[in-house]
Amino acid sequence: MLRGSSGFSSYAIMEHLEGWPDLNIDEMRTTFKLDDAMFHYMATSDDIQRIMPTACDHAGGQVLKYREADLLTNLSNPSLKGEVDDKYQYSCDNKDSLAYGWISTDHDIGFWVITPSNEFRAGGPVKIDLTSHVGSTSLAVSTSVLAFFSGHYAGPNFGIRLRNGEPWKKVFGPVFIYLNSGSGNKPMTLWEDAKAQMQKETQKWPYDFPSSKDYPQANQRGTISGRLLVRDRCLSRELMPAKSAYVGLAPPGDVGSWQTFLSLEPAQKVEHDRYQAHDQHFSYLHVVQHKAVTQTKK
Repeated sequence: MLRGSSGFSSYAIMEHLEGWPDLNIDEMRTTFKLDDAMFHYMATSDDIQRIMPTACDHAGGQVLKYREADLLTNLSNPSLKGEVDDKYQYSCDNKDSLAYGWISTDHDIGFWVITPSNEFRAGGPVKIDLTSHVGSTSLAVSTSVLAFFSGHYAGPNFGIRLRNGEPWKKVFGPVFIYLNSGSGNKPMTLWEDAKAQMQKETQKWPYDFPSSKDYPQANQRGTISGRLLVRDRCLSRELMPAKSAYVGLAPPGDVGSWQTFLSLEPAQKVEHDRYQAHDQHFSYLHVVQHKAVTQTKK
């Protein structure tokens, strides 16, 4: 927690020393369990937000074809009767889950998970994962690399697989847990304020407060820029900008390995940014160079 900050930051450094036994890690997450007697309204995006049932409402409902889905029948809030609720309804792409959380309308308080950078996530910008769900649980989840990673929507092989004493270390985060209040009886202003705070946190990246040598500071990072053009002779004889494409950074590897590189190479960085077609250029700031990439280039 930093002085004068309305919230606190959280990060983890995971390490598997050389010679340690084989290890599988399928999921890693930071979970915040709130008081569902206070927090009833959830927002994960401009389009996905609503008054939520409680964990007790789920317990009294009818379990459907899979155990996470319940038909709400016996409720503390009768207006929700007859609805079906499950945690997968509130999942988001990595690129869209930079701020989400809960609002206590009775106490005029907001609780938000803010992810200022995608550099510790894997799976690409459209990898889907959980955000918040019933029981007032907010997950800072990184799909194979978003505060932190999981096999949701990807399968059991999307995780850490360490064999034959392989050493591995990676920094996940920091993520920022933001608290706000004072909406003037307009709870949605708390959501708008959380989005504005997310923009501020993004501009601060990389943070300067982590003291671990495993977290590269700004002066230890570089910049990559380039152009992405596509040749499609069915449309034009000229090279065309890759409109609405995404550009990502990942270590060299087998075809498709960029989607699961977290399990292949230690402490790698990946960032995703929408390609700006109007000027035909893209750029990445604060890129981390790692030994695995340098050795491959020799």
